[in-house]
Amino acid sequence: MGKFEIKTDKAGKYRFNLKAGNGQVILSSQGYSSKSACENGIESVRAHAPDDGNFERNTAKDGSPFFNLKASNGQVIGNSEMYSSESAMENGISSVKKNAPSASVEEISE
Repeated sequence: MGKFEIKTDKAGKYRFNLKAGNGQVILSSQGYSSKSACENGIESVRAHAPDDGNFERNTAKDGSPFFNLKASNGQVIGNSEMYSSESAMENGISSVKKNAPSASVEEISE
């Protein structure tokens, strides 16, 4: 079962990672100024992840595929790691679609 992990970065911003059942990070957020804004970002991921049209597939300068998950207003609400192949990226998208809607939320203190 997947889970969202909320943590605070060195700059004091709140960020979340969506992890698959195997513990691998499959989606990361931007920095949010408050915990509640970060939690709203998680809810947006849950709402938008099931729709394939919300995933923007990209290629980095080095040729590595990656994706962004966008809200209906076009704002990026999460991005993936760099993948070794397009099929690996598609597996990542499938994992986000499967895990995000029912993932638990855990706050990580560092």
